[in-house]
Amino acid sequence: MDTVVDKPGELVTVNREPVVQTSQLRKVYRTGFWMNQKIESLKSCTLTVYQGETFGLLGPNGAGKTTLLKTLLGIVRPTSGRGFLLGKPVGDRIVKQRIGYLPENAYFYDFLTGWEFLQFAAGLFQIPASVQRQRIPQLLDLVGLAQASARKKQMRQYSKGMLQRVGMAQALINDPELVFLDEPMSGLDPMGRYQMREIILSLKEQGKTIFFNSHILAEVEQICDRVAILAQGELICGGSLNDLLGTAEAYHVKGKGGNLDILKRWIPDLEFDHDGWYGHLKGEPQEFLASLRIMNAQLIAMNLSRPSLEDFFIQQLQQRGIRSSS
Repeated sequence: MDTVVDKPGELVTVNREPVVQTSQLRKVYRTGFWMNQKIESLKSCTLTVYQGETFGLLGPNGAGKTTLLKTLLGIVRPTSGRGFLLGKPVGDRIVKQRIGYLPENAYFYDFLTGWEFLQFAAGLFQIPASVQRQRIPQLLDLVGLAQASARKKQMRQYSKGMLQRVGMAQALINDPELVFLDEPMSGLDPMGRYQMREIILSLKEQGKTIFFNSHILAEVEQICDRVAILAQGELICGGSLNDLLGTAEAYHVKGKGGNLDILKRWIPDLEFDHDGWYGHLKGEPQEFLASLRIMNAQLIAMNLSRPSLEDFFIQQLQQRGIRSSS
């Protein structure tokens, strides 16, 4: 298992091939009538994403998620720092042929059908017509738009979910090694989010590296290998879900009686209510149960538990006094 080292503003792991790398990446925008005001959108962001990972970048609105993604794609130039994709500096033209991108608010030529739009996107990559005839039906089937009524319909008649799905198809038209998705679940109903999640999981099975921004944390928790939280332009923590939330072997226990000093050794966050004591167990469950018998304490409940990603996310922001800018 890889070792994960997490520090404020830095997220790295070891022993795997890096696909996305940033080093002290910083972006400052100038605003105001005289352009004399500065807004620091990114603050010395250092992270690494490895081949085959599904990596989720989380953060409240205005955190800098889209700025970081656009900087990696070469759409926005960084003020300082460096970035690399697939071993080449950010902006390398050849590398762009190996990348797929779904923007949060994509613009579509809505007078085109889904099939025609994918033909247009394929033409930008100079994909031969013979390859297009095979790939376009495969992609439409992957995103659930293979039926004639969808593939022949102008995109102005598409629902939000259908537009997201055809947008995903265009992000994959060049069979990319690395896929960037900016809020892919945004604006979708539960069924649409389920379909998008299934598409991402299918890409994961193909071994593609996926980097996406999202604020729908329940979906992220089901998809991602690792996540990082970006707030006010700064990476504040990151790692696998087990690293951040604890493993499934964490227990929440509740009971009555016993020795207070001994209980605190087993339950560091020990608290009391009118029914007795409760908290999270630290140590081997069997040894804890034996200790309770020796103390003549009564166990009322013992359940596997760990916080949800959403609870952890809110806790991290609250600890730093950060609120969403929405």
